Amino acid sequence: MAEIGFYHLTRTGLDQALPQLLGRTLAAGQRAVVLCGSAERVAALDTSLWTSGDPDWLPHGTAETGEADLQPIWLTTLDEAPNGARFLFLTDGATSARLDQFDRVFDLFDGNDAAAVQAARMRWKAAREAGHTLAYWQQGARGWEKKA
Repeated sequence: MAEIGFYHLTRTGLDQALPQLLGRTLAAGQRAVVLCGSAERVAALDTSLWTSGDPDWLPHGTAETGEADLQPIWLTTLDEAPNGARFLFLTDGATSARLDQFDRVFDLFDGNDAAAVQAARMRWKAAREAGHTLAYWQQGARGWEKKA
């Protein structure tokens, strides 16, 4: 079973929060796949990761750039991990039928969108019923705060 963290974005948007989490992932020697809800989100994150200032280097690829097996971070709209990633990042309410194939899953959702919060609650319930280990993180004044 995977360890699934639900990340409640309340202070910044995905384009600011994701680079920091991906930076920590790479620093831990892990690979990541970022499952997006649309091709437009993949394109936006592709640009955002190349221009990120913190961390300043997030090597990644998409289906457009290819060579998935060489990419430490893979951005996609498909439920896949062609780069051998053990960490999965879910954005835009995206879901995966392969959660148990990952060591860690990061479910990031917009805390300013009531529908996104409700959908995250439903994903939490489904993950709990499936037997995954769950954690809830919320953005605070000093960064991510683990809540009970």
